[in-house]
Amino acid sequence: MTVGIAGLGLIGGSFAKAWHEAGHKVLACNRTRAVLDFALMSGEVDGELTKENIPDCDLVLVCLPPEAAIAWVTEMGPHIGPKPLVVDCCATKRVVCAALFPLAEREGFTYVGGHPMAGTQYAGYKYAKPDMFRGAPMVIVPPVYDDIEFLARVKRLLAPADFARVSVTTADRHDAMIAYTSQMAHVVSNAYIKSPSAGEHKGFSADSYEDLTRVAGLNPTMWAELFLENRDCLLFELDTLIGNLNTYKEALERGDREELVRLLDEGRRRKEEVDGR
Repeated sequence: MTVGIAGLGLIGGSFAKAWHEAGHKVLACNRTRAVLDFALMSGEVDGELTKENIPDCDLVLVCLPPEAAIAWVTEMGPHIGPKPLVVDCCATKRVVCAALFPLAEREGFTYVGGHPMAGTQYAGYKYAKPDMFRGAPMVIVPPVYDDIEFLARVKRLLAPADFARVSVTTADRHDAMIAYTSQMAHVVSNAYIKSPSAGEHKGFSADSYEDLTRVAGLNPTMWAELFLENRDCLLFELDTLIGNLNTYKEALERGDREELVRLLDEGRRRKEEVDGR
């Protein structure tokens, strides 16, 4: 298999290393030439991904922020051809899919929206690792939902990443869920660390602090783009959270132990319910 990868950050770099480790040919391109040169020297990338060789790829993974992904695929579109399956790996789907589904139809290539549900709080090729996606979910938004052979092809091409499962959904459903499961976690973590108490945490903090603040050190430019593209879904989740927090705040202000116990028990039972315990 020949895989083409646009963007050698944490996600694209991990894909490159996974496909290389599995014995496949890896072609890549990257905005910063020095990163691509390093990947080439390391042997984890076999060559540069270009307009001339992209038609020879079996799979093209676009690991760029949404606006950059749309721009790159639009530029490469006339050169891709019928052989490659193009999968974007953006963390929002509505904007990207709305732009790339009609482009793919117009230019005659096959495109699938995708979102690998894995990562770390770090960014860049140096933190990429070949087992980044092992056991993680991969969410895809296909152009059709009832073509079993096509979905089998997608899973087969993604096999070197060793995902635990490939979930099929719509762009709308993806963005609604990701606002809750990912974007909210980053907003809350980033806001929580702004407490004046944070500077004094050493010696008083343990796992709960580390868990809650792990993703506070996000990439501001990238996440601001993702938040704004998905702002309707994210605002719904923020309004819901703020409303829930206010009920705790009001119980504390009143000194209402009974209500506070009820709220905490309600949250405990909800956690058991959603985790299937």
